Amino acid sequence: MTMVAVEKEEAPLWRAYWELTKPGVVALLMVTAVIGMFLSTPGMVPLRVLILGSLGMALAMMASAVINQIMDQRIDAIMARTHRRPLVQGRVNTRAALIFAAVLGLLSLVILDVFINRLTAVLTFFGIIGYAFIYTMWLKRATPQNIVIGGLAGAIPPLLGWTAVTGAVHPHALLLVLIIFAWTPPHFWALAIHRRDEYAKADIPMLPVTHGIEFTKTAVLLYTVILFLIALLPYLTGMSGLIYLAGATVLGGIFLVYALRLKFRSDPSVPMKTFGFSITYLFALFLILLVDHYFSFRLV
Repeated sequence: MTMVAVEKEEAPLWRAYWELTKPGVVALLMVTAVIGMFLSTPGMVPLRVLILGSLGMALAMMASAVINQIMDQRIDAIMARTHRRPLVQGRVNTRAALIFAAVLGLLSLVILDVFINRLTAVLTFFGIIGYAFIYTMWLKRATPQNIVIGGLAGAIPPLLGWTAVTGAVHPHALLLVLIIFAWTPPHFWALAIHRRDEYAKADIPMLPVTHGIEFTKTAVLLYTVILFLIALLPYLTGMSGLIYLAGATVLGGIFLVYALRLKFRSDPSVPMKTFGFSITYLFALFLILLVDHYFSFRLV
């Protein structure tokens, strides 16, 4: 007699390691890093810098993601959003994940230091420390402002892209960092509102847990207003032209509509819709920055 139920074929091991690197998050960050490269020069980015710089930065982001999952195993096991991650399910053990993260991180720093420049390698190193250790090990568990303070580490990819090409820190690169820094709180707090009970169960002091959902909704709205204003600075400082101004205004206006709905409506679907649009916002904003960079025009 044949078996009534056939055990589902186990996923290949490489897929578990791939999941450890948070490829979706890395992809969005790499968009901002690569666009930072192109914004740093009036012409085209040298192919060697584009390929090796992107590889080095991506490996660093992947290493940070792996370390984050190693440190967050207890939390991930509690939360519905993360309970199927490889370490939680035992598809990869902690020792193997540590070795994997170390290899990715060291390879990243070697590539950037040898083939790009020392400044980018050093900034990348501090970015790994900031996200994987300071944020994950300390800030995340210590303060409801964890996302605000720790968001700086996640905001540096466009700066890394810029320095990979120029070897120097420019105010316009810091402006790109500022945009992502201001974007992070409304982006993540919208998700935290939706996952409030899970964060409380995991004993993580996210803002909705410590200050309540209504307070967090107000904070999302205020930070969205701040983001709207900051996103206009590339035009106001002469970095970008009218194409960007129009795009940033429209995108910022839509984001504000989502934030207002989040604040004044009780629809339980709005937090995740706001979170989802925030990702679209950042991707589109940087894409418009890139288009404007090569086809820019301004009113005289």
